[in-house]
Amino acid sequence: MNAPLSQLLAEHDVDVVEIKADPAFTGGTFARSDGSLLFVRPTGRPVAEWEITARALLGRALRVALPPLPAPFEVTEVPVPRG
Repeated sequence: MNAPLSQLLAEHDVDVVEIKADPAFTGGTFARSDGSLLFVRPTGRPVAEWEITARALLGRALRVALPPLPAPFEVTEVPVPRG
């Protein structure tokens, strides 16, 4: 998890899309049925913030133990209804 972010995302087949979003939204991820990941990055946010967010999202998706995020960041899992 200490590798450059671009390398980590490529190694784990992560696509990134940028969207305009509410200022409180720092990013999100979606696990696709084929096992690949889609990360959502809000436009106009600081690079350092994206580094923190993307690494936290990747760690959660891979079930890697990571230190707690600095306040006010938090990762929330929202289950997707299957049906």
